[in-house]
Amino acid sequence: MSFRALWIITHEKGEQATICFSRRYPTVELRAKAYAGENYVAVPEDTAILCPLLTELGLTDPDKAFMVARDDCARSQHSPALELRLEGRDGGVLWPLLTMAQGGLILACLPLVEAPLEPRPPLPSLASVSLGLSFLEGLQIFLSGTTGKLELEALASKLALLPTVLLQVCPLGTPRDTPQVGVTAPPGPAGSQKQPAWKPGLHRGRAMVNVAVSETVRSMQYGSPTMQDQWDVYGTVTCKCEVEGVLPNVMVTLSLPPNGSPLQDVLVHPCVTSLDSSILTASSVDDADGSSFSGPYKFPFSPPLEPFRLCSYTSQVPVPPILGSYQLKEGSHLGVTLSLKLHESVRNSFEYCEAQLPFFNRGPLSNVDVKVSSGQLEVSKEKSMLVWVLGQKFPKSREVSLGGSMSFSEQLSGPTDPLCTGLTAYVKLCFRVPDLTLSGCSVDQHSVQVYSSAKPRITTSRELVSSEYYIWNCTGDAPVSSGLAVL
Repeated sequence: MSFRALWIITHEKGEQATICFSRRYPTVELRAKAYAGENYVAVPEDTAILCPLLTELGLTDPDKAFMVARDDCARSQHSPALELRLEGRDGGVLWPLLTMAQGGLILACLPLVEAPLEPRPPLPSLASVSLGLSFLEGLQIFLSGTTGKLELEALASKLALLPTVLLQVCPLGTPRDTPQVGVTAPPGPAGSQKQPAWKPGLHRGRAMVNVAVSETVRSMQYGSPTMQDQWDVYGTVTCKCEVEGVLPNVMVTLSLPPNGSPLQDVLVHPCVTSLDSSILTASSVDDADGSSFSGPYKFPFSPPLEPFRLCSYTSQVPVPPILGSYQLKEGSHLGVTLSLKLHESVRNSFEYCEAQLPFFNRGPLSNVDVKVSSGQLEVSKEKSMLVWVLGQKFPKSREVSLGGSMSFSEQLSGPTDPLCTGLTAYVKLCFRVPDLTLSGCSVDQHSVQVYSSAKPRITTSRELVSSEYYIWNCTGDAPVSSGLAVL
């Protein structure tokens, strides 16, 4: 289970993609040539890899959604294991090329297929594929952290360390966290556990368990007595467990406050070994009262090596975290008024918070006379949107306001939207509150139990993030759902 080559590519929106790191393993390439025989295709130079890879990922021409060579229905897709067709006189196909793209960073590796390429072996039978995906995920976390945000200065320093790191974790193209092929393992003690096929490697090193609770809130607010405001909350619990042993046992307990609403629509990862049946029966679309079970929610499991989603859930909360009112008034200038109020139950400590006021079908902004009671007001580069940066705190009153007027240039055309015409307009709120969940769901690090010989370092976190959080202009029309669709 080895790799023939590895590439790291940066691809920021609007900028040219570049290969910032590549590594080839000649000894593995000799083995690939022996296995493939007549069907052997050599790993080309970096310049011959970049364009076909970006084309296969759909990043060369975003406006061209369909390409026959890539999207023809006669060609089966097995993402993220790509079939890369090389250009040039010799051509050829590299398979299976594993890719992982996140936050402007593209990682790719070509695992060694230890079998004849014709006929192609099924992907699930190739242990190097699952190992390669785990390797790329770990590499992605090393380069950009668990947040996935690409910071160029930090990336440059980590790329400088990468050759030394690869010598330790992947010498000669073979990750150290996997048994060597062809080497007979010494017999284990009686009753020892057999390593499952879905776990190609074992963790060796310092034990660590990280549990993160992330809740996302969505909202549609209309400010009208004829249309009811809507909001919902859904959460995920993700884990990263680096614990020694073939099948270590871990238990995570989710707790709710005494007055908290019970979790609903709970879905769990297949690695969970047992669960109270009442946890799974609470549903947000069921008329039955699901408040009979309010926790604690215990999840015993045997974790995989890679980070995974332990469970997801929904929760019914009485009010949205931020209430808003938005008004536009037509005249010689467009009048705008926006007020926001932070609910008293929400911690007044944001990582970021901003309100985006886009204006469609009007042309670029030519004159802006708008005042804000707190924060800073900016005009987007395209002059089609106001961005109200509220910062990390609301004032003590927990209320902020924006008001004024603006005019638009009729000479140039601005962004268009078939829905937002006339006074149909919205404000989009974007915010993140660390160490808070609306449901009150949390994980106490002392409640995480790990049954292992080594005592692990346990860390927990929680956060609240907005998504599709809209406040519609109350003086115009707004889209509203005709009812709940039960799936």
